[in-house]
Order: sequence, then structure tokens, then C-alpha cells
Amino acid sequence: CSSDLITWLPSSCLLCSQPCSAAMAALAKFGDAVPLGDPAWYQGLNTPYYKATHAEWRQKIRDYCDECFEPIVDDWEHAAVKNDLEKCHSYMRTAYREAGRRGLLGAAVGTWPKAFTDHPAPADYDNFHELIFIDETTRVSGGISWAVLAGLSIGLPPVLNFGIPGDRALQERCAREVLSGEKVICLCITEAGAGSDVAGLQCRAEDAGDHFIVNGDKKWITNGIYADYFTVIVQTGAPGSRQKGLSMLLMEKSMPGIQTRKMECTGMWCSGTTFITFDNVKVPKTNIIGKLNGGFMQVMYNFNHERWMFTAQASRAARVCLEESLKFAQKRRTFGKFLIEHQVIQHKIGEMGRQCEALQSWIDYITYQMNTMTKDEQNKKLGGHIALLKVQASKTVEYCAREALQVFGGAGYTRTGQGAKVERVYREVKAWAIPGGSEEIMLNLAAGSLRFVKRATPDPRDAAIKKLKKELEAMKQTASGAAKL
Repeated sequence: CSSDLITWLPSSCLLCSQPCSAAMAALAKFGDAVPLGDPAWYQGLNTPYYKATHAEWRQKIRDYCDECFEPIVDDWEHAAVKNDLEKCHSYMRTAYREAGRRGLLGAAVGTWPKAFTDHPAPADYDNFHELIFIDETTRVSGGISWAVLAGLSIGLPPVLNFGIPGDRALQERCAREVLSGEKVICLCITEAGAGSDVAGLQCRAEDAGDHFIVNGDKKWITNGIYADYFTVIVQTGAPGSRQKGLSMLLMEKSMPGIQTRKMECTGMWCSGTTFITFDNVKVPKTNIIGKLNGGFMQVMYNFNHERWMFTAQASRAARVCLEESLKFAQKRRTFGKFLIEHQVIQHKIGEMGRQCEALQSWIDYITYQMNTMTKDEQNKKLGGHIALLKVQASKTVEYCAREALQVFGGAGYTRTGQGAKVERVYREVKAWAIPGGSEEIMLNLAAGSLRFVKRATPDPRDAAIKKLKKELEAMKQTASGAAKL
């Protein structure tokens, strides 16, 4: 029995004496023990999801964050604001390589990529290990988590899941260099004129024999300024083919014609949000990821994983607000007593706690579903649920950031000092509410996926349009009609 385990509950139900599908364990307490400041399983409560292997992995990730990020996060952010890109690159490379050296990066792409890394997976590896990696890095800052995880978790899975059939050696090289921490990868989908409307992308790859010539722009690309590899969605079909003509290409920074420029954004400063220009970039056709004109399906395939990652990040950011607020209120004195003694402050923190606990429970439940389903089954069954979860997560962190700033007052409006973490989260809120599908798009997606409307009411305008189209076609068939047109 692991020393991390304090108690095991009976393996049968206390009410009906029937065998339980899984025993529950209470793990040793971990962290600062601030009430509600960490997930319940950190605080000694029984859990059906987390085991000793998760506690060991959590300690490994906490050590990495404490040693590699906590000492530099503020300076990294300041360097980004001042556009000291040399320092930003240095911090990113050092931290990312160290994550590779410690064998952590395999826990950012879904299934452990054992074919492309020499590091073994944690014992009984599952999605909760990845959840812990996301959670613990976000505890330092959202920008840090995006820097070390975001580009990797959305940029590399297409290479792993669909491969590069025309150049398996390139697939092997890319995957191994990225998972070892030697190279950085990013996903390039969004453009200035096309975000959630993926089918409307305009970046184009023209057929030029044994290669493509790629022209266009990509915007708001996480890790773009750091990237060595670019997983790029482009139009390869005929004009107007939309999703039927989308393909994915693996491009390299060494290819002439790729230019990256850091964007000035509200938050996530360490992550290197980037505007990318492709100017007559020559890309071998052997660099196609998966199938030609199969890019749309490949983009959709990983969206649930990406959105799930955002929910975990938003959840921890909300808890940071709660934890920092309670610690501050317990030592700040106003009107002759501690701030926490004022009932209105207790209510604010209670409301934050209520929402954080509910969100964490939902995330754990969805993660359990992911553990017990194939990838195809996840995409079939969980899309609507994860869409709603993402909305819940972004609204929760937005609420907690606002309330925490009210608790801190002026101290939370300042980028240094006691309220620095809260101020940072407040800036980062919209980075969870918009990327990966805005709240509005997520609600629409959930409505369609969960079939809120089983049969749409016919629109009388559709019949009128159909009639007019028939009349138009009939006119085209006659000389007099054609002349009028």
C-alpha cells in the first residue's frame, strides 16, 4: 500500500452491499491547505478518480513548476511587454527543454506517445495525469501553461494521429524533437477573417508539381514566435470548396518566406501570441499531414481535447483568485477587524468556492468519460458536453477574477505586490472565453450536438427561394429569357 494512501473505503456499497466498480481513496493532503484553494483531492477528501500514481505525478509537476517557472514568471512577463524577445526565447527554450529532459511533455497530447519518446509514461497513465499537468502549470500563470503546453497540445496531435504518409522520417523527426523539448511546434488555423468559421479560411497552397506554394496569413497563433514547426491548415481545393478543400501541412521555420511577429495582447504574455505571414513558401507535397483535402476533419478531431484543456486552465485560474482572496482577507485589517470578518467578504469567497467546486466536479467527470471512451467515441458523445463545460469554465473564472479584484481593491489593480496574481488572471480571462470557440459558438455547438431542436420548423421563405431558382433556370433555357438576364 502506498504511503500516500491514508484510508481505503470498502470495495462494496455501504447501502446495498453490492461490489463497487472502483474503490475510493483519500490521498495525503498536498499544498497550502487554504480552504477551497485547491481541488478537494488535494485536501484529503475521498476521490474515485485520483490514485497514488496521480499524487506522484503531481509532485513531479509541482517540483518542475517551482524550480523552473516560479522564479522567472514575473520577469518573463515584463520581458514580453518590453518586447525583449531574446529573453523571452531564452526562458521558453530553457523551460521547455527541461520539461523534455524530465519526461513531462508526453502528457500533453492525449494518449502517451510511446512510439516517439524514450521516457516511460507514469504508472497507469490516463487523462487525469494530463489534467494535473495543465492544472499545476496554470497555478503559476495561464501564460506559463500556454507557453509550455498549448502549442504542443494542439500542434503535435495531428502529426501523431494522422501521420505524414509521404515522409515518415519527417514525422518521426518532428515528434521526437518536440517531445524531447528540443523543438517547439504550433497550430496555425485562425486568420483575421476566419476564426470559428474554419471552413472560411483563405490561406492557400497552390499546386506546383511536386510541391505547394503557400501564401496567406495566420493570426493569434500561440507559441508562433518560438516555433520551429508549424501545423498549418490551408486551402488546396478549388475556390469555394470551403471545408472540402482544406488540407494540413507541416512547415518548418527554416523554409524561406515564413515571417513571425509577436502580437500585443491583453494577457497570456509568456505564450508568444503571433501573427504569421507565408509569402511564396515552397512546401513539398510529402509534408501533407493525413490526407489531401482531409484537413477539416483533422482539425475537428482534436477540438474536444483543446477545449477540455482550456476548462482545466480556467478552473485553476479561478481557484488562484479564490485562494489569493482568502489569504489576503485573513491578514488585511479594515475598520478595526480582519477583512474576512466582514460578512460581505465571506459571501464573495463563498460564492467563488461554490462555483469552483462545481466546475472541478464537472471537469473530473468529463475526464473520467474520456478515460473510458475511445477517441472516436469521445468525439461522437462529448462534443456538446465539453462545449457547455467550456462556457461554464470561462464564466466561472471571469466571475472569480472580478470578485477577487473587489476583495483586493487597489492592490488587485496593481501588477506588482500582493494582488499581482489576481491582476494577471483578470487580464487573462478572455483568453479562455474566446479561443477554441467563443462562448456564443460553444452554446450553438451544444444546442446542435445535443439536439435541442429535433426538427426545424419549415421557413416559408425557403419555398419562395426554391420557386425563384426554378424560374431563373427556366429563363436561362430560352433565348428571350437569357437576353433579359
